[in-house]
Amino acid sequence: MTSRTVRGRLAARTTALALVGALTLTGCGLFDGGSEPVPAETDASPLERVYDSQFTRDGTFQSHIEVDGAKDVDFVYTLYPTKSTPRTNEWYPRGKKFFSFTFQAYDLAQGLRDPFRTKRKVYLERIQVTSRTITSGGGRTERPYELDAEARRITFDPEPLSTRYGMLITSPKGAFELRNQAIRGTDPDTRGIDLMFTATVWIETAAGSGRFIERTVEQTVPIAIFESDEKTEVADIPVNAN
Repeated sequence: MTSRTVRGRLAARTTALALVGALTLTGCGLFDGGSEPVPAETDASPLERVYDSQFTRDGTFQSHIEVDGAKDVDFVYTLYPTKSTPRTNEWYPRGKKFFSFTFQAYDLAQGLRDPFRTKRKVYLERIQVTSRTITSGGGRTERPYELDAEARRITFDPEPLSTRYGMLITSPKGAFELRNQAIRGTDPDTRGIDLMFTATVWIETAAGSGRFIERTVEQTVPIAIFESDEKTEVADIPVNAN
């Protein structure tokens, strides 16, 4: 598969997600069976009354990011709810909410099946995540999830491929994965939570060169929180089952 084909597929995926978002905001297509657009004065759907979130709407979130100085290197954050709290439309302020996430790099200058030696290596040194709440009544901002750690010490793989630059995340040989992360309960007027990810990475300038540049890869993920007096229901699932 050529890099042009890979980029074409990524562009098509981005266009599809944009179309889903547009249909949701106009109230037609996906949520009303293809009927006429809902007038502005009509009551909005529950998803439209809360914080807009691809993660909540689709049950997953994936972003494709390029950084300066690393042409054709695609950085991919993927987040999804775990089996402990799988129904994102039932994530309420009270109670814990659980998610997992991965982070990986793809050298789009090479084909997916090209020999690994032809691909630029990317190492993840550190992963940091901060958070903030969005409230309906202008209440105080809370930070229900925080992370700041050396990636290779917390990734799900007990023996990641590592060097002094960190752990390898170039596909298909390496990936960072963290499971069952708990977002703490928040004030009752919470209607959204932003998760802000920052990865410190080292990118090889050319395949096999052994020369690396340092960059940070940032992504904010909005999550909708629904109004309720109930706690978010947590299923009794083994720790490593998600």
